[in-house]
Formats: sequence, C-alpha cells, structure tokens
Amino acid sequence: MLLRTILAATAAVTALLVPATAAHAEPTTETATTTAAAQAAAGLAAAADPVVVVGGLIGISIAYEPIAARLRADGYRVSIYQLPNLGFGDIRESARALSSYVDQVRAATGAAKVDLVTHSEGGLVSRWYVKFLGGAAKVDHYVSLGSPQQGTYVANIVNFVGLGSCAGIVACQQMSIGSSFLADLNGGDDTPGAVRWTTVRTWQDELVRPVDNASLADGATNVLVQAWCPLRIVGHLGLVLDGTTYTVVRQALADAAIRPNCFAV
Repeated sequence: MLLRTILAATAAVTALLVPATAAHAEPTTETATTTAAAQAAAGLAAAADPVVVVGGLIGISIAYEPIAARLRADGYRVSIYQLPNLGFGDIRESARALSSYVDQVRAATGAAKVDLVTHSEGGLVSRWYVKFLGGAAKVDHYVSLGSPQQGTYVANIVNFVGLGSCAGIVACQQMSIGSSFLADLNGGDDTPGAVRWTTVRTWQDELVRPVDNASLADGATNVLVQAWCPLRIVGHLGLVLDGTTYTVVRQALADAAIRPNCFAV
C-alpha cells in the first residue's frame, strides 16, 4: 500500500541517520582573523533565542541531530522536539504538547522567546501553536523545511487508491489538500504576530506535492533551493541534512539577507 510504503521508507531512512560530528583544529596565525570572527558570531548566537527543532511525521529525535549539531556548532542552544506518537495523531494535540515544551525551554533557559526550526508536519504543528495557542508571544523566528502548509496530494492519493481516508491516520487526513484543519490554519492571516516567518522548499520533495504548497503568504520569506542553486538535489528528508539548506536556516535566524551557499556541505 502506498502510505505503508512511504512510511516504511521514511522510517528506514531516519533510522540510519546518526548525529553529526565535527573535527576541530588548532588555529594558526593565518586563520586568526577568521577564528576571531567565528568566535564573535558564536557569541552572538549564544545570546540569541534558544532553538527548538520540531520534527515531522515519524521524525525520531536522532533524525534531527545533524541539523541540531550544526546549530550547536554555531553557538546556539538547541533542543529537539519529537512529536507525540511520532506525529500520527491530531496535529492540534501535538501543538498543545509543543506549547508545554516551549514553556519548559523558556523556563530552563530564562529566555522570553524561542526560535522554531521545523520539518514537514512539524511546521504545521508549530503554526497551530503560534496562531491559536499563544505562541505568537513566545516565538521570534519560524523556519519551516518542506512543510505542507497548503496540504499535499500525497495524502489525497492514499484515499484515491482505495485505502480510505488516509488509512485512519488523523495527521494524514489533516494534511490532505482541502481538509478542514488546513482551512482553519490558513484562514485569515497565515503568518500572525511579530514572528519572522521563513519557508524552505525543494523541487525534489517526494512528499509535498505540489512543492509550492510548502510556501506561506502574508509577508513570509519563501525560499526555493533550486531558484538559487539549480543543480542542487535535495529530497524531503534531505532538507535537514543539506548544507545549502542550512545556510538559509542560519541566515533566517540571524535576520541576515537570504543568500544560500550553493557549495555548502
């Protein structure tokens, strides 16, 4: 069955993901200036909002360690939020759980606000939290990677091929194009509050179709990887691993101009 195949493939890939590590070398005279600049940037990041990486459907925490490790290496305080029941349940309930988690992070760090870096379904969970559960006052930056903001035909196809309404998976039903959940989420202003909104999408996304459904309106910064880097191949899961995508995340969190580095690894 299509949905079972998609879920099995996704689970298999995420199970293979391991935390990224980085080698450190002692600075030389030639790199002293560069090192000082990097340390200054790290100092600014350390003073910035803590970052919560919000996973997607079947997004086990370890799958997001690579992007979390990049952020930590840049000096950010980072935690990973794994969706309850791996995201199979009601997205609104996942958003309520995220609300409690964000409050815990704020209490632990003393920060007034957090930044959210989200993947796939996690972007919808986070938007529901911001729009309906008071998150607009507690979130500074929102960055989504391959989130089906307007739904995805992949979810609709499951019904078309005879598996019923997403084989009974509530989150899948909610991510179907035309769902009542998406009508509520996208009704009126879809980027409320003073949150700075950024979305990233890729032409090779296997699970968000059409790919432009990963964009937002109302003043969001929407970045198509291939508009900057035509030869860059990035899949749905690859968005949390890809170096070019990470440069967009880093620039968005720093309120810098978006200029993706096509050669980043």
